[in-house]
Amino acid sequence: MAPSGLFSELKMAVPWGHIAAKAWGSQKGSPVLCLHGWLDNANSFDRLIPLLPRDFYYVAMDFGGHGLSSHYSPGLPYHYQNFVGEIRRVSAALKWDRFSIMGHSFGGTVGGMFACMFSEMVDKLILLDSSPFALDSNELENLLTYKRKVLEHTLLLEQAAKGPSRVLSPEEMLQRFLNNRHVGEECGKLLLQRGATQVPTGLVLSSDRRITLPEHTFDFISKELCVHAIKNLQAHVLLVKATEGFFHVRREYEADKGPMLFMTDTLKSALGERFQYVEVPGNHYVHMNQPDHVAGVVGSFLQSGTRIPARL
Repeated sequence: MAPSGLFSELKMAVPWGHIAAKAWGSQKGSPVLCLHGWLDNANSFDRLIPLLPRDFYYVAMDFGGHGLSSHYSPGLPYHYQNFVGEIRRVSAALKWDRFSIMGHSFGGTVGGMFACMFSEMVDKLILLDSSPFALDSNELENLLTYKRKVLEHTLLLEQAAKGPSRVLSPEEMLQRFLNNRHVGEECGKLLLQRGATQVPTGLVLSSDRRITLPEHTFDFISKELCVHAIKNLQAHVLLVKATEGFFHVRREYEADKGPMLFMTDTLKSALGERFQYVEVPGNHYVHMNQPDHVAGVVGSFLQSGTRIPARL
């Protein structure tokens, strides 16, 4: 039986302000931490969680600089490892010593690293059109450029810090948002409910302007470190791959899917029966656009240790 659509808002103190989250279900249920994608927010899970089993406590957090969470302190760029650290801060605030993680896209990559670093704390890892790491295989020539750009961008914004944020009408904001997302209008409005702020003349995005492209933030790792980290995993892992997912969003990676194949092969060989791979019809935001395509496989994985069909 699924949890109702009712949720409660949470706010957890951190040195730079607070991390915001929303929770569904009873705190007595088994905990599941839900991690949204790049420049999304906790509303990413609003349509999926009501379809999932009731006997879990689902907490969807806003990463720092996203949604209703505080922006990082001035002068500090957003680094991948800081987001990993936010999971540890949230689990400490909630007094969780063992829990499951469900992450979409960037959230899955952050959750994957956490599950390897704090392997004793994560019993199940659900990757929604995601990967537990970003490999450096196709990126070696770009790594220094990425690091340079994030620093230059941060300095540029500091110089223009007194300038006003761009204000758009609700219609303009939604259209710009939809142009950068593979979501329908209903899902776009849902993300903007938590991702934009009303001002007298329209809407401004709530996300920190220091946050640019995800590759400027990632820690790209070698294949050797990937293998070592995956061997450290104690969790059971479910990778839900959308048939028109990531490679349709970032077509520049479509020509060489080698890193993703290496990742799944490593997960299979290292984890054996603890790894499950399932394809579902849909795009990168299938968990929002068609949550029923995802809910059954995720619910079955959470509730039992039995294997599920590899294609739905």
